Amino acid sequence: MSRAVVRPSLVIVGAGPRGTGLLERIAANAPELYGSSGERSGGSGGGPDGLAGSPDGSEGLDIHLVDPYPPGGRIWREAQSPLLWMNSEAQDVTMFTDETVDMAGPVREGPTLHEWAALDGRVFADRQRQGTYMRWVYERTVAALPPGIRVHHHARRALRVVGPREGRQQVWLEGRSRPLLADLVVLTLGHLDAELDEEQVELAAYARAHDLVHLPPDFTADSDLSALAPGEPVLVRGFGLAFVDLMVLLTEGRGGRYETGADGELTYRASGREPVLHVGSRRGVPYHSKIGYDWTGERPPLPRFFGPGEVDALLARPGGFDFRRDVWPLVEKELGFAHYHRLFTAHPGRTDMAWTDFEEKYAAGDSAEIQALVASAVPDTADRFDPAALDHPLDGVRHASYDELQDGLRAYIEGDLTRRHDPSHSADMAVFLGLLSVYGQLVRLGDIGSWWHGFFSYLASGPPGPRLRQMLALSRAGVLRFLGAGMTVSASDGVFRAGSAGVPGEYVEARALVEARLPHPTVERTRDSLLRELYAEGAAATPEGLLAVDPADGRVLDRSGAPHPRRFALGPHTDARGSGAFTRPRTGGPAFRQNDATARAALAFLRALSCCAAA
Repeated sequence: MSRAVVRPSLVIVGAGPRGTGLLERIAANAPELYGSSGERSGGSGGGPDGLAGSPDGSEGLDIHLVDPYPPGGRIWREAQSPLLWMNSEAQDVTMFTDETVDMAGPVREGPTLHEWAALDGRVFADRQRQGTYMRWVYERTVAALPPGIRVHHHARRALRVVGPREGRQQVWLEGRSRPLLADLVVLTLGHLDAELDEEQVELAAYARAHDLVHLPPDFTADSDLSALAPGEPVLVRGFGLAFVDLMVLLTEGRGGRYETGADGELTYRASGREPVLHVGSRRGVPYHSKIGYDWTGERPPLPRFFGPGEVDALLARPGGFDFRRDVWPLVEKELGFAHYHRLFTAHPGRTDMAWTDFEEKYAAGDSAEIQALVASAVPDTADRFDPAALDHPLDGVRHASYDELQDGLRAYIEGDLTRRHDPSHSADMAVFLGLLSVYGQLVRLGDIGSWWHGFFSYLASGPPGPRLRQMLALSRAGVLRFLGAGMTVSASDGVFRAGSAGVPGEYVEARALVEARLPHPTVERTRDSLLRELYAEGAAATPEGLLAVDPADGRVLDRSGAPHPRRFALGPHTDARGSGAFTRPRTGGPAFRQNDATARAALAFLRALSCCAAA
């Protein structure tokens, strides 16, 4: 009587960009690392839960993709408002590798979003379109899998993972009485929901007690905004991308529209269903506009002061490193170098020194010496790179009234739009390239705290220019009111009350408060039970609450630092998180490098397992 052979099994939890990207790397590497048994090629398994029977064959492989949303994931699902845009130009979004990626696996090129959708590369496509692109990438990837490797999509939530370190893992799914059995599990969970922190718990309790509206941090597209009544004031804390989505859904999403005048200025025509949004934040300004021109000429030679050698030295320090003390000075010098390289080479008329002389002194100088050098060589302060001023643009700015503050903020936004669309300020684009270079190096350092990620997003991941023009139109129409920097929120006398440093002593009251920012889940506070239980059972976490992984291949680490042989994790819930969901073409994307390393490690492990089973 013949012995049945158990087919190796891989479970990927999360079907968003990282899960789909990992699957693409498995398809690319499998011909080299995983043999073919001659069975029929990939394709989703049949049956309502994707559990088709598979012929026996030691060289086969079942891949189970677990996500309640379709391939592409929650954020990029096709079933959402067409008013919500991507935050990257279509030409800057790709799911495919190129020769700039430092990886062991083969390059498998494919179209960017704008090539695939036949869009103008400068267009900011809606998220529905991106969801369709992601579905196509998934289907193309499944079709490219070698014979014998089959994919089963389970439209369910994964609840927990259990199993011995040296044996098969059990992945329990919502609504199923039996677990999936997995030889390896990879967590590509993406952005997660979080339990409320202490402040949000108190605000929520106050809202319930006084019949107020309180919307805690959430993914705006998933929030129930129906309680925000027309014409009523709403306090909004947060001025980043979550606010932009909120602004869109409460204005155009409620029937408002924009008209363009002969002078090109937008005018907002209200539907009468909009609330009045009073928005503020720590900085008090929106993220910087996306840059609206193309790069021309010589690129700054990066990395220059913060590259692999500097990262190696930081990692080799016996006592570890501190970001502000040891890393930030290197990052600041790198960004400054990118800025001044562009200024001196592309706009030499605005400098008082030859680039070769400046570069020599810049390279040798410390912070104080560089400041003195810049002061002598760059006459206009607007041409100098000042990260502290960038991070706190309204420091010391005071207004006599909120009406005066509106004029000041509109002037600030107009100035930002003008500068970010003027190639005579192309040093800003050079800094953007520097930020991408720096992020590619910082991934190796693990958890460096939250400040850097916020600073990066503020400078490099702001809204499209058209969104800021809409913001100005809403401000002129009185639908949007600015609160300023250093926003404070309190609850008393049956209302929410907001103030800011910009108008000392003045407050705005409202019966509704929206926290316009993404949740900040830690492994302890995440609503994802799978991740929370992994932590409770001994998985390591960083001080910021990120899941600790081996930077080489993404294996989950325990608290002794030992990697789990059968569990991997990729994405923003780990300390190897990257700069965004998608990679710009030809930028060496760290996410591609990580996906490739994990795919190759998984395939090598599964191939060895398959060979042992067949022996």
